[in-house]
Amino acid sequence: MKILIVGAGGIGGFFGAKLHQAGADITYLLREKRQKLIQQQGLVIETPKASFTIHPKTVLANQLEPVYDLIILACKAFDLSDSLESIAKASSKGLILPFLNGLTHLDTLDHQFGKDRVMGGVAHIAATISESGSVKQLTELCSFTIGPRTPAQESLSQEFFALCKKADFDSFYKENIEQTLWDKWVFLATLAGMTTICRGSIGDIAATPYGKDLSKRMFAESCAIAAGCGYAIAEPSQASSQEILTKEGSPFTASMLRDLLAGKRDEHQHILGDLIGFADLKSIDCPLLKVAYTHMAVESKNRL
Repeated sequence: MKILIVGAGGIGGFFGAKLHQAGADITYLLREKRQKLIQQQGLVIETPKASFTIHPKTVLANQLEPVYDLIILACKAFDLSDSLESIAKASSKGLILPFLNGLTHLDTLDHQFGKDRVMGGVAHIAATISESGSVKQLTELCSFTIGPRTPAQESLSQEFFALCKKADFDSFYKENIEQTLWDKWVFLATLAGMTTICRGSIGDIAATPYGKDLSKRMFAESCAIAAGCGYAIAEPSQASSQEILTKEGSPFTASMLRDLLAGKRDEHQHILGDLIGFADLKSIDCPLLKVAYTHMAVESKNRL
């Protein structure tokens, strides 16, 4: 199986490197500056336990050919259009596997490629690109969940999952992958919403008199939206998410907060705004999510 990974950031860089170590045929699609750096020093992965370096195959957009069985999109949601332009020479063949936050990107991909060519995937990792260009894993959490969205994808999905099982990260296969996407979305919306409003970690929020209750209320709003769209979050999943979102002493934050504090472009529209859009369609009240979105919208405008 020939795999093209678009970008070598937190998700693509880390999981692609682990798959490369496991023997997978990985090629990275990069911009010229990133390609030169990786050609010079390799792709460096820093983890809480150790660091390692791989020397992967890389390609620029104008060098692409339609030879890949699987194209993994590991970009930020706001970079989807640019990523689709960059894979134009390769995308007439193979399945597309997006690891983007939110859910509305599936509509875009289904429209362009047809649903039979668009798998579902969820990545759980906190990682960033350091000043030196290495991919730095911030916590030990690292898992991949994939699954087919139509029967036409089952064979390749299972083949790719077999590759993932050989790699040094947790991997899961879900028949109902769209439910898994909703499970992550409601969790991430609450994590991003609360940590950006409060500009602090889960532990900071939990240490205040009202923090835990507000986190639970925002999570309940998100769960209500999922249920209203036909993807009710199961009780065990709700319980485990709430435990993480209210854990005392936890340093956990959302990447949206890190982007906010660094003055970078963020995904508030895709994580918060799109979820609120579904709530409005279903006439579901979600005042806390709207406060979080409004706060980020103002912050984003002020950074322009």
